[in-house]
Amino acid sequence: MTDNIFTGCMPALMTPCTASRKPDFDALVRKGRELIETGMSAVVYCGSMGDWPLLTEAERQEGVARLVAAGIPTIVGTGAVNTREAVSHAAHAAKVGAAGLMVIPRVLSRGASPIAQKHHFSAILAAAPTLPAVIYNSPYYGFATRADLFFELRREFPNLIGFKEFGGGADLRYAAEHITSKDDDVTLMVGVDTQVVHGFVNCNATGAITGIGNALPREVLQLVSLSKQAAKGDARARRQARELESALAVLSSFDEGCDLVLYYKHLMVLNGDREYSLHFNDTDVLTDAQRNYAEQQYALFRTWYANWSAEQNIA
Repeated sequence: MTDNIFTGCMPALMTPCTASRKPDFDALVRKGRELIETGMSAVVYCGSMGDWPLLTEAERQEGVARLVAAGIPTIVGTGAVNTREAVSHAAHAAKVGAAGLMVIPRVLSRGASPIAQKHHFSAILAAAPTLPAVIYNSPYYGFATRADLFFELRREFPNLIGFKEFGGGADLRYAAEHITSKDDDVTLMVGVDTQVVHGFVNCNATGAITGIGNALPREVLQLVSLSKQAAKGDARARRQARELESALAVLSSFDEGCDLVLYYKHLMVLNGDREYSLHFNDTDVLTDAQRNYAEQQYALFRTWYANWSAEQNIA
């Protein structure tokens, strides 16, 4: 496959709620379009950021269909407790014209079994053979795809073209050292906001999937751009990328915890996106301390960024 959608920077969209705590698809599409217009290369929908376990199969597929119909390049998450539903999401993505798949491991039932995961991955990839796909590696899903399984799958399913690696620095290096460096047609997406510079500079990543980029899209796009320049040996860009990544560190670290959606929706509310005020469960809220801390860190970053941009002469 020659066209690779898995490049650039992609936000993992969150699902906004109506007052009745149902998906607000109009707001979802507005935000997706806004982020593409800002410079994102595509969006991811119904990964963990999209609250896929809290949505029905029909709700998830309606969100995908609405995004695609709006002309937004959409990567579809296939997370599911059973393979049958994951296959349904993959087939639906192909039917409506999505841009690609993010193949999530089987969870809960036999999640640690490589054989079970091979059959799970195979069924998803077979259901949408024309869609480029990456496997989503994350410790939260309890299974890490290693080189032998990846290449066994790739021999049968050429639409499997790479990874979204969420496991951190060591896992990104493993993917680069043992998988993506073996085949130039295999791509690597940085999947955790704290590892962008390492992913591009040391692991030859081609793109990033971001959580904090929903709230700070321009700043994250700038970080990705600087990281790409640094990967070519640009010393000044490498220094600037490190400085920006360091300043973003606390906000980016929310991506690594179980409250990531709560934090990033709150930052979006601070930006004026009131449709992200609610969650599907009314008990899913930040504590007062968490909210205050997030607000303090967000204000600190914004002040620092304004000064830093002027100092670096960055528009």
